[in-house]
Amino acid sequence: MHVPARYFKCLGCAVLIVALAFPAAAQVEDQLSAYTGQNGTGYLQPLTDAFGTSLNDAFYRNAYIPPTGVRVSLEVLVMGVMFSDDDRTFRATTEQGFQPETTVDAPTIVGSGEALVVNGQGGSSFAFPGGFDLNSFGLAVPQVRISSVKGTEGVIRYIAVNTGDAELGDISLFGLGARHSISQYFDETFPVDIAAGLLWQTFSVGENEAGNDLIGLSAFTFGVQGSKRLPAGFATFEPYTALSLDTYKMDVEYESDDVTVDLDFDRQTSLHWTVGLSLNLVAAAVYGEYNIASHSSFAFGVAFGNLGY
Repeated sequence: MHVPARYFKCLGCAVLIVALAFPAAAQVEDQLSAYTGQNGTGYLQPLTDAFGTSLNDAFYRNAYIPPTGVRVSLEVLVMGVMFSDDDRTFRATTEQGFQPETTVDAPTIVGSGEALVVNGQGGSSFAFPGGFDLNSFGLAVPQVRISSVKGTEGVIRYIAVNTGDAELGDISLFGLGARHSISQYFDETFPVDIAAGLLWQTFSVGENEAGNDLIGLSAFTFGVQGSKRLPAGFATFEPYTALSLDTYKMDVEYESDDVTVDLDFDRQTSLHWTVGLSLNLVAAAVYGEYNIASHSSFAFGVAFGNLGY
């Protein structure tokens, strides 16, 4: 199968979007080094939700899976989440024996870039580090979709790049998914396509001073999708919707005053509702969707291959 050169251009753009979507790993570790415990978890919590929500987007663009025949598509996905005002601050408490112990609304990693300084006894002060003033987060990845064995398809997501010490450093994402056609068991007059599927992923960003991953996250989702093909001349429009259950967990390891700090975030679980629309041609498709989960997000993508439309 010939893959158009423009696909590889899109893939290069995907890598670029990942690099531009997030501050340099070294900068993040510098900011985190002021915290040694619960404050670090609160500082990074909006990022946990953004990663966890975005990774489970754009797993599908419809619920149609042919019962037989080999179909392969190469896809580039862009997922994004918007941060709210509530994401910009968290309740933080002074550390390192600072007196008097003081609790304030300090910036999170997506909050104001200005540090918050409080004064204490004997002319001492404690600085809560600023964030990176982010309004949104974007993530782009390539994926391959292969079908069909008795109405079953497989999905592989993978990207591994090094954006350089001045940027994120190492970025790695690996995901495996599978979906199965439910509507194939119904009468041919059944009005919509229905499928069920699951997706597992691991994602790591940056490198700490010890040479280990700065941020690591695992995500899993499973759910049911429905779609309806609507002819439109030489193409088809295909509205789709899905209801899924997401679960994800993030771990962070960084250095603070020559001490290794491990932040073990609680596993998050939430329902995930998707509404989207796909425009399908014989060898290409373009689609976009909106996702309502713990953090609402959006996604869009392009696909090239023998799509079977």
